[in-house]
Amino acid sequence: MSLEGKTAVITGSTSGIGLGIAHELARAGADIVVNSFSDTEDDHAIAESIAKEHGVKARYIQADMSKAEDCRALIEKAGACDILVNNAGIQHVAPIPDFPIDKWNAIIAINLSSAFHTTAAALPVMRKAGWGRVINIASAHGLRASPFKVAYVAAKHGVVGMTKVTALETAKDKITCNAICPGYVKTPLVEAQIPDTAKEYDMTEAEVIEKVILAKQPSKEFATVEEIGGITAFLCSAAADQITGTTISVDGGWTAQ
Repeated sequence: MSLEGKTAVITGSTSGIGLGIAHELARAGADIVVNSFSDTEDDHAIAESIAKEHGVKARYIQADMSKAEDCRALIEKAGACDILVNNAGIQHVAPIPDFPIDKWNAIIAINLSSAFHTTAAALPVMRKAGWGRVINIASAHGLRASPFKVAYVAAKHGVVGMTKVTALETAKDKITCNAICPGYVKTPLVEAQIPDTAKEYDMTEAEVIEKVILAKQPSKEFATVEEIGGITAFLCSAAADQITGTTISVDGGWTAQ
């Protein structure tokens, strides 16, 4: 499978899942647009590293995914967008009565509304090109709920719904739209939380992974960023031409329960 000649825009892609996806799509030959809200030398260095490692074009474009105008400008600045991966996201945990309004607004803006704005800007570009892929990184929480995550669960359910609408509106345009729903993924952010969580519960790190972090994940194993990237690359392949409007769970059996 080759994505040579295609340009992929991946939001929230300087670390974790987004960066893993950027590497896998670059490995398949796609040119890459890396994105985050900051604009530092390190951000641009990430794009340069991807270009050097995989022999593709890669650049960094700053855009604040909490702002509608930035989301749409990202696609315009990219110049081309054959593949759009909506990955940017944040989290906050609190009971509903105590959930801060600003956190609710930020999570809905970044986790849900940003995907609407980038998709709205990208679809005309894809239609003009006669081909496109929209891949939304949702979550097991787009299919199931957990307490204290009201904004995140609401946003990810919204992403799944938007995925279906996008697929229906583009069904005859050689454009597909699907959502990947990961459970817990081993990212640097998650790894950094393990020692503190182990101390909090007075457990070993192995115990806290199995009994706390992966309590809902029957496999008791993290998904990896490489696995999420590989599934993204597959959804961009010809083998996935008729896969649209659906969710792919990567959750070790969580949503099978």
